Amino acid sequence: MDAEKQRELEARAKEIRKLTIEEIGTLGVGHIGGAMSVVELLALLYFHKMRIDPGNARMEDRDWLVMSKGHAGPALYAALALRGYFPMDWLSTLNRGGTRLPSHCDRNRTPGIDMTTGSLGQGFSAAVGIALSHSIDKKEARTFAVIGDGESDEGQVWEAAMFAGNRKLSRLVAFTDYNKQQLDGFTKDIADLSDIEGKWRSFGWNVLRCDGHDIAALDTAIDAACAQREKPSMIIMDTIKGKGCFFAEGLPSNHNMNYTLEQAREAIEKLGA
Repeated sequence: MDAEKQRELEARAKEIRKLTIEEIGTLGVGHIGGAMSVVELLALLYFHKMRIDPGNARMEDRDWLVMSKGHAGPALYAALALRGYFPMDWLSTLNRGGTRLPSHCDRNRTPGIDMTTGSLGQGFSAAVGIALSHSIDKKEARTFAVIGDGESDEGQVWEAAMFAGNRKLSRLVAFTDYNKQQLDGFTKDIADLSDIEGKWRSFGWNVLRCDGHDIAALDTAIDAACAQREKPSMIIMDTIKGKGCFFAEGLPSNHNMNYTLEQAREAIEKLGA
């Protein structure tokens, strides 16, 4: 990736972060922590990597993204709005009556959402099924999936991992948002993932690791994942929950929190957005 493209994507990430903070602040409550930690990935995928068409959200040969940690929906909505899937003013309707943007991702309501998610573990299983379908149909489409480290407590994640590794679904690229926190505490205190890289390797996956807030590092990792054709790939993203939102970053209680629009505007000002 050249320096100009990197700067462009970093600016996109800042826009997504700003819009997500404002979007949740307009409602007054939401999953700010886990939304902030996937922002750079969304900027990279939707503005550089994925084969998509905002004018034809269900394009047959598109790349798919499954946000298995569906509570990060607000960040995904911000990325989709910026990419042109729906009007920007929809963002102010987050999780309100009649909205097309529910708290968790819903493919039947929101253009650009490829899979309904939120019940942790199920989205990842669906992503594996999508990748299998594409493999059977000999499609070139890639399936990208994002799971949480807290979500990785779910046994369903590891059943899907075993199946994907066994079937060698090499066009499946998954990401663990490894922010070391989950709903009610730190992952090390609840169900320590310990050697997370070794776990995925033992299930037959190609494993890479990088700083999830470093767009150039993410870009390199995705290229390496896509270059190999033998295994599904898991990219462990070391991230910070609440990244870039001064009143939420690193806070143990930031999974789902109340805050005002005034706080949101202060956070946006501090970002320089």
